[in-house]
Amino acid sequence: MLKTFANLFKIPELRARIFFTIGLVAVARLLAMIPTPGVDWAAIVQLQETMEANSDGGLVAWFDTFTGGALTQCSVGTLSIWPYISAQIIIQLMTAVIPALGRLQREGDAGRKTLTLYTRWLTIGICVFQACALAATMLNPEALGVGGIQLVSMRSALLFYVTTVISMTGASMFVMWLGDQITERGIGNGVSLLIMINITSRLPAAVAAAARRYFNVGGAEAQGSTWELALLLLFFFAVLLGTVAITQALRKIPIHSTRAISRGSAYGGGVTYLPLRVNYSGVMPIIFAGPILQLIGMLARLNGANPVSAALKRVGEAIALPTTMTHILLYAVLILFFTFFWVATQFNAMNISDGLKRDGSYIPGIRPGLATAEYLDAVMTRVTIIGALALLAIAIIPLLLVSFRNIPWEISTFFGGTSLLIVVGVALDTLRRLESQLVMRNFDGFLKHGRITGRR
Repeated sequence: MLKTFANLFKIPELRARIFFTIGLVAVARLLAMIPTPGVDWAAIVQLQETMEANSDGGLVAWFDTFTGGALTQCSVGTLSIWPYISAQIIIQLMTAVIPALGRLQREGDAGRKTLTLYTRWLTIGICVFQACALAATMLNPEALGVGGIQLVSMRSALLFYVTTVISMTGASMFVMWLGDQITERGIGNGVSLLIMINITSRLPAAVAAAARRYFNVGGAEAQGSTWELALLLLFFFAVLLGTVAITQALRKIPIHSTRAISRGSAYGGGVTYLPLRVNYSGVMPIIFAGPILQLIGMLARLNGANPVSAALKRVGEAIALPTTMTHILLYAVLILFFTFFWVATQFNAMNISDGLKRDGSYIPGIRPGLATAEYLDAVMTRVTIIGALALLAIAIIPLLLVSFRNIPWEISTFFGGTSLLIVVGVALDTLRRLESQLVMRNFDGFLKHGRITGRR
């Protein structure tokens, strides 16, 4: 393995791509450390200490993890790449329901360029909206549950709104450009890599929290036993192996091609496979379910004098904290719902069936056309049930650790959920790309037998 990594730096072009990627990732991380103009740095330090002491895996902790700590630092890079991701998801969903966008997707490069332009304009709109919301939150820190801290030192609220929107929108668009440059001139998918780096940047904080919990660090008495730490490490490796398995798992459907004869020569024929991913929806169900549930909880807890507001407040208190059983059950239901929703909107069995029929291919024992589409739908439904249950198990592990073992959120978040799925998926995809570069230049890959399979 070490020899394989050493071989990466023996290839000048590959070495240049690796250093280029590292440099742009460092620039993106630097943006996450530059405070927003008008924010008091001493108040930021106080906010970080308060949030660390009261971290319970809520909406703020969730966003802080995926922005690499930029949220609690009130930095210009707080939005990071997420507005662009949100715009991509919205456009992708809309292509399934708006015929005009669907036609653009089928028009090849010209249509994809138009969709990319729409996505970037939508990204700017999302950036402006989210930057205004963050500016309002920094002006009113009670929304974060940390009253008594004055974050903004700028006297004019309007000026603070303007500078926050401009700086955060500009930083987010710059990070989007960095991601495109990494994809084009670096290694791997730039957007995915930036998300993974944001998540893994919280790993040192998790290690420090584990050291404080299980060892006598700084004179404080350890709260957990070494046996618990050993069991957690074994559990982590088991979850990691399961995550890799569910990320790589495929259901291969055999496809036979007809054999044609032209000028006395036969061509075509043979057997190929149509791969159906078990976890077809990826991390999308968790990305949808978590923030939606937390946002509903926050809105339901708004003050009001009427009976409806009082009832909503009780609902909000029941689901706002991830340590409650009500929250976990609703979280599970939302994940299952969004898993099947994503597959229903993105997997088009009729299009696949028409493509097979047009190419002269067929599934053995299944008639072409409608029968093939119904068969693919039935297989995908069964595969999705397995994938949804596995995804659900991975998603709720951090919540169970927080609820029943009082494991700090910064530690438990690496035991499952979106963090682990993204890190595993991006790492496998990047290793696959590096391995293909090595094999193409007659070097050994990362595995002695077989190859690393990509996510797609």
